[in-house]
Amino acid sequence: MTVHERSVSASIDPVKLDRLAELAIKVGLQLKAGQDLLVTAPTAALPLLRKVAEHAYRAGAGLVTPVLSDEAVTLSRYRFALDDGFDRAAGWLYDGMSKAFAANTARLAIVGDNPMLLAAEDPVKVARASKANSVAYQPALEKIVNFDINWNIAYPSPSWAKQVFPDDEENVAVAKLADAIFAASRVDNDDPIAAWDKHNATLRHRTEWLNGQRFSALHYSGPGMDLTIGLAEGHEWVGGASTAKNGITCNPNIPTEEVFTTPHATRVSGHVVSSKPLSYQGSLIDGIAVRFEEGCIVAAKAARGEEVLNKVLDTDEGARRLGEVALVPHSSPISKSGLLFFNTLFDENAACHIALGQCYSKCFIDGARLTSEQIAAQGGNKSLIHIDWMIGSDQTDIDGVHADGRRVPVFRKGEWA
Repeated sequence: MTVHERSVSASIDPVKLDRLAELAIKVGLQLKAGQDLLVTAPTAALPLLRKVAEHAYRAGAGLVTPVLSDEAVTLSRYRFALDDGFDRAAGWLYDGMSKAFAANTARLAIVGDNPMLLAAEDPVKVARASKANSVAYQPALEKIVNFDINWNIAYPSPSWAKQVFPDDEENVAVAKLADAIFAASRVDNDDPIAAWDKHNATLRHRTEWLNGQRFSALHYSGPGMDLTIGLAEGHEWVGGASTAKNGITCNPNIPTEEVFTTPHATRVSGHVVSSKPLSYQGSLIDGIAVRFEEGCIVAAKAARGEEVLNKVLDTDEGARRLGEVALVPHSSPISKSGLLFFNTLFDENAACHIALGQCYSKCFIDGARLTSEQIAAQGGNKSLIHIDWMIGSDQTDIDGVHADGRRVPVFRKGEWA
């Protein structure tokens, strides 16, 4: 570790970092003795990765395998690689990941790269590389969206911290982002595991109420929105701790404040605007405004990043349809922080949001037993992408609509009704 790296690491509370790693293994993954673990992480997150490995082996992990990314290596590709290389991806790697997941290997993704790393690079090359990667990633992605195991945590790298706190010195920015991550992940509590037990109970209460209502649609109203989202046949609301196909109950995402389900791919109508910017592939897309007809986006614009938005929508036919609808109160801790994290894992937990693209099979009753054809027949969407963007605010009202037209207040002024 260099002098600079030691200085940056000193800005991060080692006790809370250790708690985050322990939480990842004991709550996020519920790692079982003998189970292997695959960890993806940026090189900047090595201090957290090492703690994760320590706690994994203490819990009886069979083998911990890290797969690292590096910002400098990524930038070298965009600046020096041959043009035809941007239509390729490491399919062999993703095939291996798919085989590992099929063999009950747990997955943990540590985020921490600079979210705007590719902002100055050629957007056409970024889009080509992203599409090639999405295609190659499908075998592994199918295991994730079908909820074998999936989990995420974050590390406050200097480049990310400076995006969130651009006016602060690097060490100060890292310390601030670390504190924000620890607070959102509830490891600033003396007993984070108990805190997550309580939080999961709250989310479970909300999903049970929604599943008891069996709404056929949700209607959103507020500034810039008049949107009706039909819900898939046999949809199921989930949130917080869930049971994967391998029988292990884990938290698929930490942090999380959402409860979510599957919209019907052909039953979305009306218009909506984004309430927060979307950071995607190194670009910031802001002021998104779209109109849906029969589930499909037929008109789209953005105040910033419109070219990138249009390339995303042209990924495939399913990219213009919804794969997820999620409810998050405006008073969520991440919303209260007032921060834009430039990272979907955090920003999606600040507001109600929708996701373009692929749906989750776990958001159906008996989803683990449904074939892809059955999921599609019930309204589930299929796509190479899954991109969340925020539409909720403190002025958002949401009604649940029953099949007979009866309405039940779900949100008023951005809060649970």
